Amino acid sequence: MHGPADFELSRRGVLIGGAASVAATAAAPSAEAQAAASAGAGTPVMASVTLKVNGKAHALELDTRTTLLDALREHLLLGGTKKGCDHGQCGACTVIVDGRRINSCLSLAVMHEGDAITTVEGLGTPEKLHPMQAAFVKHDGYQCGYCTPGQICSAVAVLDEIRAGIPSHVTGDIAGKPAMSADEIRERMSGNICRCGAYSNIVEAISEVAARRKA
Repeated sequence: MHGPADFELSRRGVLIGGAASVAATAAAPSAEAQAAASAGAGTPVMASVTLKVNGKAHALELDTRTTLLDALREHLLLGGTKKGCDHGQCGACTVIVDGRRINSCLSLAVMHEGDAITTVEGLGTPEKLHPMQAAFVKHDGYQCGYCTPGQICSAVAVLDEIRAGIPSHVTGDIAGKPAMSADEIRERMSGNICRCGAYSNIVEAISEVAARRKA
């Protein structure tokens, strides 16, 4: 005759045995999948792409996994565009593509064959600054300067967006033309993070350029 202790031991054994068999069954295809992935992981797929950056065409042979950010920094040696979070959350890598700002860390270089790409190097030079660059200097909108190239590229695109009548989440009347206001600027620049906290200075710089264009 079996007692409670014998029953408990037997039940535990059945449960352990069942779990072990399930794990063994699942492990086999997982191991095969890992082996297959490892076999192909070291073989990059290369592609030819021509990037038009700051008005100049560059023919490149790239691993298809190369981001636009890495193509600009590592292959074209344009270090102005910064790698911040590398997850599209900080805006340090912002560039302008065909008139629209994008996070270059989230976009593959091979997607931009023939596109017109503008980085901070293409906006102005130390001898002849772009008005937005000059305004950032005047209002101390850069401080440490790491995020500044992305901030400036984004700011240039923001003014174009507002002038084109593209509404944002704070636009009161989406059927009308957005106002060139501090609220609009803050909302549109919210994807560009400044760890120094120079936000008020950045808004002042953008507002000054906007006022000049009106005049």
